[in-house]
Amino acid sequence: MVINSKSRNELRALIESALLLAIGFVLSYFRFGIPWVQGGSVTPFSMLPIMVIGLRHGLKWGLGSGFVYACLQMLQQFYPPPTATVDGYIAVVLLDYILAFTVLGLSGLFRGKKYGLLFAAPLCLTLRFLCHFISGIVVWGIYAEDIPVWLYSLTYNGSYMAPELVLLIILGAVLCSTAPFLFTVSDKKDADDDKNTPDDDTP
Repeated sequence: MVINSKSRNELRALIESALLLAIGFVLSYFRFGIPWVQGGSVTPFSMLPIMVIGLRHGLKWGLGSGFVYACLQMLQQFYPPPTATVDGYIAVVLLDYILAFTVLGLSGLFRGKKYGLLFAAPLCLTLRFLCHFISGIVVWGIYAEDIPVWLYSLTYNGSYMAPELVLLIILGAVLCSTAPFLFTVSDKKDADDDKNTPDDDTP
């Protein structure tokens, strides 16, 4: 059976995505800093493997992997809303998990760019922050007490998302300079192999 370059690329993307998802999930268990009682934590570089999937294989694989990662995060540790209502649970699932982690796959917009990670990191983490920020207002605002709810959400979510972004940009700058091959996939070999592969009807 002859496997063409498209099938090979899809198989490679599937295997790499599974491995990088596993790496990201394991890294998310390493948490630093103070405990955030309503969820959130500094997990250095745990989002990098998910963004690498998008940078290497594009938007489709990036968003799909981000969605899977979001489901894994819910299984790892789910924070129920303070008001146990259907609307509250829906808001938490969508804003704090599904949307917040799926947006990491938007790194696929920068596929093939030399310093794509340095553009992807601010975009993806800012969008993730916005998801948590909105959730902090509409779901977790009950904990704001004497301060404006928007300020509470800004400081609470910014206190762990800002360090994540800084650490990721620093690592991204190092990796883009020293190991840019981590963020790209070369299709040259596959193209050459296809040229040397005989057609099925070749006698």
